[in-house]
Amino acid sequence: MNARNKLAILAVGAIGLACAAMMNAQVQSSTDTAVQGKAHDVQVERATVLVVSGNDLVLKMQDGSIRHIANVPETARATVNGREIGIHDVKPGMTLEKTITTTTVDSVITTTQSVTGKVWQVSPPNSVILTLEDGKNQQFKIPKGQKFEVDGQMVDAFGLRKGMIVKATKVVEVPTQTVQQQAKLTGSMPPPPPPPPPDQPVLVVVAAPVAAPAPAAAPAPAELPKTGSNLPLYGLFGVMLLAGAACTRKLRKSFN
Repeated sequence: MNARNKLAILAVGAIGLACAAMMNAQVQSSTDTAVQGKAHDVQVERATVLVVSGNDLVLKMQDGSIRHIANVPETARATVNGREIGIHDVKPGMTLEKTITTTTVDSVITTTQSVTGKVWQVSPPNSVILTLEDGKNQQFKIPKGQKFEVDGQMVDAFGLRKGMIVKATKVVEVPTQTVQQQAKLTGSMPPPPPPPPPDQPVLVVVAAPVAAPAPAAAPAPAELPKTGSNLPLYGLFGVMLLAGAACTRKLRKSFN
């Protein structure tokens, strides 16, 4: 056999070993997720826009409380009357509705790891050193209750012996819960203002000249009734004369 043939044989052998190392993974691992349950929770918040100032909003919630939302991002979007709007399109009087959908998924993640190798050293029940298919030694911790397959038989760590070809499989199940939340913001424009009342007839006032009132006539002098006479006046005058005469006679007697 010449040198060229020897080199060819060695090359083929090296290629064969490389392929064997690539085809046989040292530690194989697989993960599977099984969904155990799924729950949905939907919450709806309604509010009326009171004030819009830049990127700040003041809302009146459905329960009557007032909420201030500061620094609304420019990327925030709402669907109002079928049109997508941003914060600068929001107007006082708009009605906003936020629907929050929370999805909770309960699942179990199962991780399966398997390894095949030759026992190099074993320290039961804690660890074992295996010579893997690439010729390297690797130490593995032995989980509690771990079983090994040897020639079709299942043995524990105390049944391992140096030189045995073993295959071990480790299965780990981890329950997990994932929560996803999705928010959708919709709204509607405020109702249009009521139309103005129909035209009413206008009352036109025209100034008309007013005649000055006539001066009032002077009142007529009072007159005695037709049935009146001067007789009582004459009687009073006669009484006064009689009284004067009586006084005169009395004075004369007093001087005599």
